[in-house]
Amino acid sequence: MTRLFVPPWQVAIVLTIGVFSVSSAAIWVRLAIAAADSASIGFSLFLAASRLIIASLIVLPAWRGIRAVCVPRRGYHLAILAGIALGLHFAAWITSLSLTSIAASTVLVTTSPLWVVLLSWLCLGEKPTPLTVAGIAIAFSGGILVALTAGNSAGIQDNPLLGNTLALLGAIMASFYLICGREAQRLGLTTSAYIAIAYGSAAILLLPLPGLMGTSYWGFNGKVYIYLGLLALIPQVIGHTSFNWAVRWLSPTVVTLAILGEPIGSSLLGWLIFAEIPSLWVGLGGLLVLTGVAIAATQLKEKI
Repeated sequence: MTRLFVPPWQVAIVLTIGVFSVSSAAIWVRLAIAAADSASIGFSLFLAASRLIIASLIVLPAWRGIRAVCVPRRGYHLAILAGIALGLHFAAWITSLSLTSIAASTVLVTTSPLWVVLLSWLCLGEKPTPLTVAGIAIAFSGGILVALTAGNSAGIQDNPLLGNTLALLGAIMASFYLICGREAQRLGLTTSAYIAIAYGSAAILLLPLPGLMGTSYWGFNGKVYIYLGLLALIPQVIGHTSFNWAVRWLSPTVVTLAILGEPIGSSLLGWLIFAEIPSLWVGLGGLLVLTGVAIAATQLKEKI
């Protein structure tokens, strides 16, 4: 099958849009928590499930063309597995935001490059280049610096250890999601068909969980539902769809390295909106993250 050529600058623009979009996710979650005055696990699962349900409804028209696509059965299976990983990713990460700081949570959830490299090597036999490894090491060291010096925040921090653990689990699930998504699309699934299956599978997985935790989908004030809509539209539909498209042309390692820009944007927004003041060391950590992204980006032409 002949692959279309996409200029590197177009891929870079799409990745940039994706990073800006996902950077707002933690903010919408925290605003919803504040509007509902609830930081329970049940409410976190309500946010995660609702985000995916709304996103699934937004991309519903994509289902019409799925049957017309000639794709091996394995492609559909991989899309469903990606959806399961996506659902677990959001369940873990959104819950972490009620337990630890925005800076720590977003940094840890974007450590997925480490897991992507390991899984791509073990499962797909893709040995990373020395420059990619160097970029990951630099970016991850910057991310750790941000996480360890993200104090002086005034947000919800009931159980930072559990919150950080859940954020790390979210990173592992995000890696499975990206790798399965790339393989599904390489087997012939279009981006729109893939996200329809993945988002739908994730929504179905999480749909009953809030009820099992004693939380209803109804009865919250209007602001909660407004923030939910923005959470589904901007970070999910715009942000994650941008990454799903980019991963078709790039190594998932490069895409996940770009996503490491999210903690910087989220931390700044958390400071402006919630007065969660990051340490001055966050600036150095952010510089290391961006340096790692730049080093890995030198592999872009090779991976397209």
